[in-house]
Amino acid sequence: MKKMPYHYGIKVRCYPSSQQKAIIKRNSDASRFVYNELVGINKELFQLKKSKIPISQIQQRSEQLKQRQKTTKNICEEHLFLYHPNIDSLALANAKQNYAKAWKAFRKVHRSGIPVFHKKSYRWRYQTNAQYSGKISTPSLLNGSVKFLDRNHVKLPKIGLIKTSSVRSKIWEMRENVRIGTVTVSKDSDDCFYLSFQLASVQPFIGTVTFTTKKLGVDLNLENFLTDSNGEVVANPQYYRKILKQLNRQKRKLSRRQVRAKKEHRHLCDAKNYQKQRLLVAKMESKVAHQRLNFVHNLTTELVKNHDLLVAEELRSSNLLKNHALAMSISDTGWRIFLQQMQTKAELYGKTFVTINPCNTTQTCSACGFLLTGKHKLTLKDRAWQCPQCHTQHRRDHNAAKNILARGIESLA
Repeated sequence: MKKMPYHYGIKVRCYPSSQQKAIIKRNSDASRFVYNELVGINKELFQLKKSKIPISQIQQRSEQLKQRQKTTKNICEEHLFLYHPNIDSLALANAKQNYAKAWKAFRKVHRSGIPVFHKKSYRWRYQTNAQYSGKISTPSLLNGSVKFLDRNHVKLPKIGLIKTSSVRSKIWEMRENVRIGTVTVSKDSDDCFYLSFQLASVQPFIGTVTFTTKKLGVDLNLENFLTDSNGEVVANPQYYRKILKQLNRQKRKLSRRQVRAKKEHRHLCDAKNYQKQRLLVAKMESKVAHQRLNFVHNLTTELVKNHDLLVAEELRSSNLLKNHALAMSISDTGWRIFLQQMQTKAELYGKTFVTINPCNTTQTCSACGFLLTGKHKLTLKDRAWQCPQCHTQHRRDHNAAKNILARGIESLA
């Protein structure tokens, strides 16, 4: 997979039977168990290392734990239920690999945090891999342990044949030259099942790319979704705010059903009315997430296709969300998703995407470079202003977008 020059990912809806759902649940639980077992072993080793006295029992226990965490086979021998015939061994191997990746991410970016226990939830998820035997000369979508029988059916290890939504026509046309890597089987809290495929190929996944000399600076804001350096404004759809009143009503109803179930000493899994209401709330929230994702996908694709250089401000949503007055509006915009997709699609289309430090982009005149300070400094309510030095009239967001583009060009130079 790594040797191939082009990589792509697709996510399709799948429709498993009741028996297949049980297999997915079992593999998800087994994957989570292996991950939590590795977290527990590491925590116990940390506590044992604190003991400075060379007690033989402590040393023996440490050696046992170190041997157990080396391979998933050692964990399975300790917990024999992991040898169930419906459990995919690759799911357990991927759980161990994900644990190692979590530690690697912590060492690289400390704010990601150390690996912690994964709790049980309404979301199911596990990973498997497409394996190709030595007899297969050219791996493709149509052979291997994971393979497509047609555009609407996929064969998976342990699960077998499963119906899916149609794969994109472009991917299906390339089926003879595309190789499958990691496959993620998941279920959302709204009981929708998905298959995510990691694909690789020797030929590009997109058609002919047209290059222009156009450059664009993008300013992200709350009044509208973005304003570019050409003065164009993209309105903020505010999908979450539109259903907030209705969603809060349904959440209050969910809370009342939860209280009633607890008073009657019924487990929430067995409370049918609670589960119906939980599913309704989950579907409403999922619809908002899908609407926002679709909006960002269409917008980023259009921007990347029509411009060779794109510059945006580097925004850390985790820091901005600490402002409780603006937290809901910021989370509703989806800035982080927008920036991630711009980066991914720019690489896919061979375009250039740069992020710059947004410091003083709003307070600087794009015409003469004068920096507003003191009594001239702009506040959030100031949407238009005049430069005290060159007397140029500015729209706040348009001026910021021009400064962002200038900084991006300067950083590249």
